[in-house]
Amino acid sequence: MTVYDIAARLPCIDVLRQRCKALAMLDVIIGGDYYTYDRAWGADEAAAMRNGSGEEYDIVFTAGGAFIRGVYHESPMFAHTHGRLWPGLLDGLPEVFRSQVDEPAFGGPGGTLNASFVLWRGAGDGRWHAGDDIDFSPADDEEEDPDGSWLLDILLDDIAEKYHEHAEEVYEVDLPRSAVGHVAGFLPLTDPVIRALDPQADPAFVRAQAEKLGYPLAEEAA
Repeated sequence: MTVYDIAARLPCIDVLRQRCKALAMLDVIIGGDYYTYDRAWGADEAAAMRNGSGEEYDIVFTAGGAFIRGVYHESPMFAHTHGRLWPGLLDGLPEVFRSQVDEPAFGGPGGTLNASFVLWRGAGDGRWHAGDDIDFSPADDEEEDPDGSWLLDILLDDIAEKYHEHAEEVYEVDLPRSAVGHVAGFLPLTDPVIRALDPQADPAFVRAQAEKLGYPLAEEAA
């Protein structure tokens, strides 16, 4: 799997934004720390994933569309460049996303964009894009999924099942699938759903965080 495979399967920007908010909402409820969503990323909004081991991605939602950059530290594409960007990752990038490349939060010590994969989609565009004709060799001789774009896999199809697996593996909890599906489906949040996911969660705190995220609340939980 490479960034080209991911680009072909990512949903449209609006659906992706909802899925990012849902993941952040699930983490808020169960006390997770992988997924976040910031509605005040300057003039934009941004979703992020940090796994605590150096793997990460950021998705910036702008008026011009959406920009994604991610880092898989075990990727030969990251290790072999010695702080430089792998050739081709930004080939064809529209000027509207150039400021994201220069964003200090995404840069390494020398200011170069920290990334082993990059994607973008303009507002009104019909598909996601990656750099033109990226040469994955010799990286793909060392690893089957060389660029780490598989980090976005949870955002592709059944995010409820994938988050359920994530919670089992990372937090060692067996969450009720119906409650996970409720949040993953971006349905209005209710107190019973909150309690089903974490009986110890403070519903008032969770509701406040939902409002910050822009996640919908049911009337009885508002």
